[in-house]
Amino acid sequence: MNDNRKVPRDNRPDDDIDELLTLHEVAELLRVPDATLRYWRYLGTGPRSFRVGRGVRYWRREVHTWLRSQSGTGPHAA
Repeated sequence: MNDNRKVPRDNRPDDDIDELLTLHEVAELLRVPDATLRYWRYLGTGPRSFRVGRGVRYWRREVHTWLRSQSGTGPHAA
């Protein structure tokens, strides 16, 4: 049986849709070793993260916000 019904799209605006990233994907994005990202997570100084089961995940938007704050151009720049 082939069901060709379309699944309704989420009604939220695109700004509300974010993407989950793995620790390795964030490390590649920031161009740092995975171990550095784990250490920052341990210290609580890196981008905000959370666990999904046994894996660590990051919201792409949170990573970019953190990166802007590190470069001095974000809302929380020193």
